[in-house]
Amino acid sequence: MSAPFPYALIEEKIGYSFRNKDLLIEAFTHSTYANAFGCKDNERMEYLGDAVLQMVVTEWQYTRDKRADEGDLTKERQKLVCEDALYQAVLSLNVKKYLRIAGSKANVGKKTISSLFETMVAAIYLDGGYENAKSFILRFGIHEILGGGKNSKGALQEFLQKRGEDMPVYQTEKFGKDNEPLFRASVSALGETAHGEGKSKRLAEQEAADKLLDRLQNDEKKAKKPRK
Repeated sequence: MSAPFPYALIEEKIGYSFRNKDLLIEAFTHSTYANAFGCKDNERMEYLGDAVLQMVVTEWQYTRDKRADEGDLTKERQKLVCEDALYQAVLSLNVKKYLRIAGSKANVGKKTISSLFETMVAAIYLDGGYENAKSFILRFGIHEILGGGKNSKGALQEFLQKRGEDMPVYQTEKFGKDNEPLFRASVSALGETAHGEGKSKRLAEQEAADKLLDRLQNDEKKAKKPRK
């Protein structure tokens, strides 16, 4: 007899309580498990979650960085919603172990794990609407992914040092709910400024540094291109 599905544990980890618990269990049900036990799988949710994720990320980019052109926005969005990024987001939530799959979980591929983020997005969207899905993506997707595994602050500092430029200047402020605080950071260098947000000061500054470094590197590449 299988153990009861850990609804409360997952809800605590993802910061959302479901009214319709069936949506949560569907989000965690792989097609192999569904075929073996005759229940719904999460493939349709993956499709819906991908669309919601794309919309939230696009809206977030459009309203936050008014200087970025279409090419810059597309490049950043690809980084935010790629398989590796979503895989890391699922790992950071520590919910991989709750996936219902037939056979050994040790052999579960990265794509299957990464798609779990999209199915959770879809489940929250269906249960609580766009704003709740958006809140989940911003808290556990974007702010974990940008700067998550990289030392963007160090990379930006190294970039400037190699060119004999002044060190970047950071400013950070705290906002949001007392029990769910967020941080907003800005970083300035070479007359350019970029902004970031995160669940900690470090993540906010890393995001800002990542965006500024990307912009400065692109500017440098454009300046070096020979004119036709």
